[in-house]
Amino acid sequence: MSTSMHLYERLPLFSTGLVLGVFLIVLHAFLLLRAKGCQNFLRKFPRNQKLGQWLLGVGMLWFWLLIAPQNKGFISFLAMDMTDFNAYKPIVRLLLPILFVLVAMSITEFLSVRAFGLLGLLVAQPLLDAAFLRDPSSRLLIPLWTYALITVSLFSVGMPYLFRDAVTWVTATPGRWKGCCGAGLLYGVAVVACALSFWRGF
Repeated sequence: MSTSMHLYERLPLFSTGLVLGVFLIVLHAFLLLRAKGCQNFLRKFPRNQKLGQWLLGVGMLWFWLLIAPQNKGFISFLAMDMTDFNAYKPIVRLLLPILFVLVAMSITEFLSVRAFGLLGLLVAQPLLDAAFLRDPSSRLLIPLWTYALITVSLFSVGMPYLFRDAVTWVTATPGRWKGCCGAGLLYGVAVVACALSFWRGF
């Protein structure tokens, strides 16, 4: 069993926070500047089967890399030691492509939302690992956002119609849209500011 730290555990708080903050700023600024087009996209997103299949494929590939064989060069760069479950990884690696085909072809309701939820759960772990037990208390900006992402992702997988309802609510008035986008933009600015001010060297 490998005792070396996983790639996620080696992620620096500074660069992870900077990437997250810049992502939030760019995303929410784009949502504000291209409000009409973004709203139309979000309204159609839950029924976009083809995009859902692509997102599901990315999520399945990501998960496959986490259970990939260890010490096999580049293919193992994300391989994770799962202790008691290591014995089952070869079976899961074989079943995963079959599962992808079955899910992509059989689920026609809200596949894109469910796949979005899967990706959200995969994104959460590296973010939490980057902020785990680091000294600056302001690092909590990352876990707070990440736990919100986890909550949204779980509901997206289990109750995807809530995503549609949330989009309907937030796009109902220009004030709601601007308020939500503005809050996300300000959160991104706060994360970048903390990264530049407090997280250097972590």
